[in-house]
Amino acid sequence: MTPDHFAIARWLRTRPARAGGTRVLAVEGRSGSGKSTLATAVAAALAAPVVRMDDLYDGWDGLQAGVDALLEWVLRPLGRGERARWRRYDWTRGRYAEWHEVPATGILVIEGVGCGPREAGPYLSGLVWLEAGEEIRRARALARDGEVYAPHWKRWAEQEERYYARHDVRSRADLVVFTG
Repeated sequence: MTPDHFAIARWLRTRPARAGGTRVLAVEGRSGSGKSTLATAVAAALAAPVVRMDDLYDGWDGLQAGVDALLEWVLRPLGRGERARWRRYDWTRGRYAEWHEVPATGILVIEGVGCGPREAGPYLSGLVWLEAGEEIRRARALARDGEVYAPHWKRWAEQEERYYARHDVRSRADLVVFTG
């Protein structure tokens, strides 16, 4: 099923701004579930920026570092009414690189594994969980990232398991969307 990104965009506009004056939509789900595709479409419908967790992870073992970065650099500053910014992780060099300002548009879409931890709850106007079977997700992820991802699939999945066991994101989601 293809998610109706226009319906999700309309729904988000009805939700209260909980990060200062910003409505934040988190698009969560396991690797290959379709988060980036949905987030991009919703953001386009809202003329909103997207912060991608792939830019915040500290490498293949950095899921938790990405969660911490999202909270410290983006969500907590927005919650205080301050400008948010984030630092892009350079996967080639293996370190964080330049800073990026989050445009103050009143709406922000965040996407990726780790964008909906319990600590983010007070800042989120909406949390969407995308659900797909493992075989479909793996095929999508490898088609997207090719052989670069293949050797890391298992260790990334183990981090996902720990993260989702601790934060129970699916049960806290406002919307659950089945993508395959």
